[in-house]
Amino acid sequence: MRTIRVGLIGLGTVGSGVVEILDLHRADFLRRTGVDVELARFADRSPERAAALGIPAERFTTDAADVIADPDVDIVIELIGGTGAAHDIVVDALKAGKSVVTANKALMASAGQEVMDAAAAAGVDIAFEASVGGGIPIIGPLKHSLVSNEIDSVMGIVNGTTNYILTRMAEDGLDYATALAEAQQLGYAEADPTADVDGLDAAAKIAILASIAFNSRVTFDEVPTEGIREITHEDVAYAEEMGYAIKLLAIATRVDGSIDVRVHPTMIPADHQLAKVSGVFNAIYVVGDSVGETMFFGQGAGSLPAASAVVGDVIETARHLQAGCLNLVGCTCNESLKVRDISQLMTRYYIRMLVADKPGVLAKVAGVLGDHGVSIASVIQKRAWDEGAEIVYVTHDAAERDVRAALDRIESLDVVQRTASVIRVEAL
Repeated sequence: MRTIRVGLIGLGTVGSGVVEILDLHRADFLRRTGVDVELARFADRSPERAAALGIPAERFTTDAADVIADPDVDIVIELIGGTGAAHDIVVDALKAGKSVVTANKALMASAGQEVMDAAAAAGVDIAFEASVGGGIPIIGPLKHSLVSNEIDSVMGIVNGTTNYILTRMAEDGLDYATALAEAQQLGYAEADPTADVDGLDAAAKIAILASIAFNSRVTFDEVPTEGIREITHEDVAYAEEMGYAIKLLAIATRVDGSIDVRVHPTMIPADHQLAKVSGVFNAIYVVGDSVGETMFFGQGAGSLPAASAVVGDVIETARHLQAGCLNLVGCTCNESLKVRDISQLMTRYYIRMLVADKPGVLAKVAGVLGDHGVSIASVIQKRAWDEGAEIVYVTHDAAERDVRAALDRIESLDVVQRTASVIRVEAL
């Protein structure tokens, strides 16, 4: 047995958690797993961060290349994020024969094939458990425990910020702007919340999960994405009345030899397990042909939860180093399922409209929907005022392209002020 030396690049929220966990439990890891892991080199743009963490000056550098070039470093942890400098760090480390552990969802969702190929060419490991569920183990189970299954679907709540906002809107009646401001005040949302509330963070994560679940490469730019900015307290109230909850779901499903992958606000039955996931918690729901339904639940972000997944990858990679079995499970994208265009999606739709309060409106709207093959399951009209009324339709299963074509025509009707909201409904 030898000591496995690790170079840590990035001492931010997750990086500091990695330092804390290994400081506390290095001896425990040696006893439990038989590997001795030492944080040997550190790189960050801020020497002050290193000093605050008690890192010796001789082990610290502001240049990540110094860590990669160190011949004594066996594993490189990349925790700076993004697809710029982080891309070069990860690829250069792999080419230098270092195994890499990363939490970088953006990189793995956009350049995953390149990264996996570089690891295979060098005969080293690339591990990225923390890139999707933070502290929730999901990539490992998909690659190992569930490998005996053909995965039918993987979907979930993979962004804690949006789940917190939607929870506050549902449970406490807050509007979107107030709930977002509260999330920012509590540190759950960034000053610029775009990546979270517009669904971009979730899109990167479901691209990674879909690639693994269906053994076919799915990239970030192939995922149709909608965020939660347009969700109102009226939508939340109607959903509750109809027995649904609104969640920002990341969805990937095997359909007729293709992959249906998307991110958008979704109405799901209130009694489903995913509907009960509240606050900043995440949950990923996987259905396999042998195992049936499974759900992975926990904290999807934060210093220690994410660091837990990073350190877990480091220990597993250290075991591989000692056993001489690196790159044992590399890229699994050996199939070629195509990503299906969202226009082919078949599901139910919730449609809320502001219309003129006069006879014949319901018939005109229903007529246009019927002309496009969209049948109505239910209609609710509760609110009316001098200028008009609010009507809510829920459709039977219909094709996305037909619903969108119908709505384009409906918007031109003189009795329709505007379509206020369209939310997909999943039966699960």
